[in-house]
Amino acid sequence: MWTVLKFHKSELSLFKEDLTKNLGKDFKLYIPKIRIQKYKKNKLINIDINLLGDYLFCYHESFKNKKTISSMKFIKGLKYFLNGFCESQESIKEFIKECRSTENGEGFVSRKILDLKLDKKYKFLNGPFSNQIFEILNIQKEKIRIATGNLTTTIRKNNYLFLSV
Repeated sequence: MWTVLKFHKSELSLFKEDLTKNLGKDFKLYIPKIRIQKYKKNKLINIDINLLGDYLFCYHESFKNKKTISSMKFIKGLKYFLNGFCESQESIKEFIKECRSTENGEGFVSRKILDLKLDKKYKFLNGPFSNQIFEILNIQKEKIRIATGNLTTTIRKNNYLFLSV
């Protein structure tokens, strides 16, 4: 059964060790990541971003038993188990399947996974508009028309990475 966990990013290795001690080696972790390129001091660098922030998916057969979950609440690196994962198994499986289907050879999720909606605010993660908040006015096949402050322009979808605000 899949569960959704919130973890401390700096303690991921401790979390994996404690999980191995409690569950053995037959568990699966899935953390969907996306890679962006950003300029820093005139150099192009790669930055890996967890798509879900500090959440991850964990699979183990014993998660069907609520006693297992209550006994694992104090694992190092774990903040908490997200409630409602038992009822959301199909949605979780579908999301993981969709993420894995868009992964490239290095295991990073493609930008296609991010849905765009009109009249919603987004924040650029790379490019000349980095950290700027904008609103989508119009969506075409490969281009989107955006408004940021007093500026209205058209950009290509695949050239930039942005997340919903």
